[in-house]
Amino acid sequence: MIGLITCMTFFLSACSSEKKKEAPPPPPEVSVIETKAEDVPLYLEFVGQTTGLKDIDIRARVEGFLEGVHFQEGTFIEKGKLLYTLESQPFEEKVATRMSEVATVNTMVAKAKGDLDRIRPLAKSNAISKSDLDAAQAAYDASLSSLEAAKATQRASEIELSYTKIKSPIDGIIGKTKAKVGDVVGKNPNPVILNTVSQVDTILVNFFITETQYLSVAESLNKALAKEHGELIADLDLILNNGSVFEHKGRPDFIDREIDTSTGSILVQASFPNPQQILRPGQFAKIRVESEVVKDAILVPQRSVMEIQGLHNVFVVNADNTVENRSVTVGDKVGSSWLVTEGLKPGEKVIYEGLQKAKDGAVVTPVAADIKPTEQDSKATELEANSTEQDKK
Repeated sequence: MIGLITCMTFFLSACSSEKKKEAPPPPPEVSVIETKAEDVPLYLEFVGQTTGLKDIDIRARVEGFLEGVHFQEGTFIEKGKLLYTLESQPFEEKVATRMSEVATVNTMVAKAKGDLDRIRPLAKSNAISKSDLDAAQAAYDASLSSLEAAKATQRASEIELSYTKIKSPIDGIIGKTKAKVGDVVGKNPNPVILNTVSQVDTILVNFFITETQYLSVAESLNKALAKEHGELIADLDLILNNGSVFEHKGRPDFIDREIDTSTGSILVQASFPNPQQILRPGQFAKIRVESEVVKDAILVPQRSVMEIQGLHNVFVVNADNTVENRSVTVGDKVGSSWLVTEGLKPGEKVIYEGLQKAKDGAVVTPVAADIKPTEQDSKATELEANSTEQDKK
């Protein structure tokens, strides 16, 4: 019995010794990013709406029944292309009537001239009085004036007749017709807009900015409006509704003369080349304007920053691999990162993943984070690439 107890005691002592010999667990691994100083451009975005370089409403200039539609809706048409025809018979009758009136007045002119030619030599020989000559001359002059008036009336009727054939005033894309064959068009006081033709090789974007925003970007806008080496500077970006950045840069070509006191904003118009005619009038898009460039700025991923009651903190891994809870001051958001204005220096290691393992004063094993670009970062990269390509051109 005593031997059994001795064996059990020895066995328990051996197990206890083995547990004491086990090594402590290694410090947990955390992903970190190393801060660096870089020049970071800051942008302002404004919502705008597109229009064609020219958006011409097609209207009937005379009243009548619509007889024909001579185009395919939504296609490119050339200047002078016949679009609509109106009932022309009433206007043809009017032209014929005016031509008849001109012919009648021509007969009167011929008679008055004949009378004058007969009277003039008689007046020279004093066979008739001077007053008879003056009367014949006055009758001839009056007939000439009547002829001019009749011809002017005829030209007016011919112009009205030409209005029954409605042609495109510009090269552009025509929309859906708003009048059908048989409709009465051109009736006052509200003539029907038959259609609209838009020139879209260049697209205009109108947007409003507040007075404060205008002061932030006034230098950039004025620089873009200025001429450099005889060419206008183009440095505006257009962000489409699907989030993509339009491949061609634009330039402001109009800033309103005053701030609208009712809204506190000012109208700005920018133009963008549209050679592929991807953009169409009526689209909503964002204009991105560079407001400033922050020198030696530090960017930290948003997921690394903790916000509690308006205060921002990050976990920093010191040189001895201990964690420090650091209070920082943040500025604008840049893509998926925060711009840190105070609290960090270049070369420090900020925890990116593993925040749940990090505590102030804890020892960790820092591992460089493999950060994949997010959608916002991809847009920023695309914007930077477009800017570089534009600079090369």
